[in-house]
Amino acid sequence: MISRLETLLAHRLSPDKAHHLAVWAMSHGLVPAFGREQDYPRLKQNCLGLNFANPIGLAAGFDKNAAAMSGSFRLGFGFVEVGTITPKPQAGNAKPRVFRLPQDQAVINRYGFNNDGAEQAKTRLSAWRQTASGQFGQQAVLGINIGANKDSMDRIADYAATSAILSPYADYITVNVSSPNTPGLRDMQTPEILADIMKAVKTECARPEIPVLIKLAPDMNEADFLAVLERLPDMGAAGVILTNTTISRPDSLRSPHKTETGGLSGAPLLVSSTEWLALARSRLPKDIPIIGVGGVDNAAAAYAKILAGAHLVQLYTALALNGPHIVAKMIHDLDTLLARDGFAHITDAIGQVSNAAEALRISGRIKPV
Repeated sequence: MISRLETLLAHRLSPDKAHHLAVWAMSHGLVPAFGREQDYPRLKQNCLGLNFANPIGLAAGFDKNAAAMSGSFRLGFGFVEVGTITPKPQAGNAKPRVFRLPQDQAVINRYGFNNDGAEQAKTRLSAWRQTASGQFGQQAVLGINIGANKDSMDRIADYAATSAILSPYADYITVNVSSPNTPGLRDMQTPEILADIMKAVKTECARPEIPVLIKLAPDMNEADFLAVLERLPDMGAAGVILTNTTISRPDSLRSPHKTETGGLSGAPLLVSSTEWLALARSRLPKDIPIIGVGGVDNAAAAYAKILAGAHLVQLYTALALNGPHIVAKMIHDLDTLLARDGFAHITDAIGQVSNAAEALRISGRIKPV
């Protein structure tokens, strides 16, 4: 049944409709629990002051409206990040707005923060916290990704308002200033503006200990990127997520949809996002964790990011293209890779390789020429 459903989602429906149906199915408990039965002590860690059963997380963008947390955790994810959620509801950009690039194992989207708004999300999150969250124990970590409305006259106030509404239900919060699909949003990726956003968000947080992370784009120039990293500790950022989707288009793309506007995600982003990650790890204090995202489509890709300096990793495109079974397989295979290379615990592997290309080679994700 599951394989037939995956085929239907992947080949018969538009990407937008397939996404909607997948969220609906997961919100109604129609996806089996692939990955919560087996325990992996090697993969457990405390990060951001939170306990993670494993380092594989669901990136923001899948569950935009906080409707399918239980279904997501049933797949085996160690943490789930919902959103991006804005203060007011918004429809997002016109359809079609998401395109599969199967030849490239990639997706281009220009969703534009389509979501039901913070108050609707609050209702769902409150109900979930009261009824469902306990079944997954203390190691089901929930992040909430927040953004600004497209038509907002005061985007910093938007981040503050959403923090005030949703932070009571968050294990951590992510400030998203890196989506390419909201005009002008990426212009906020400066140390000065980010410091103002962080101050506003943290002021409105329900609890001062809630970690607040920043998610950055892979299309910054290096000087601007390093300037932001240098200020992260002073801003009070608990961590950084690297990276969001890219507006660049590698020459290697083969799909007919490769010229569509929007953010490119999936396999073509693996190398560049891991390079940014390795650079960040070399510059950031060791107590500021990095969540690696971009091209995580199997355990080797996840392992490469961990070797390059990520404490945790996230995926979304691989789930959309390959189906829900990949999560449990990735967790199992990551444990196997760590054991293969003599690591008794995941924390022993974090940042052991300073070069992204070498991390990808060691992991086996990219074979030597």
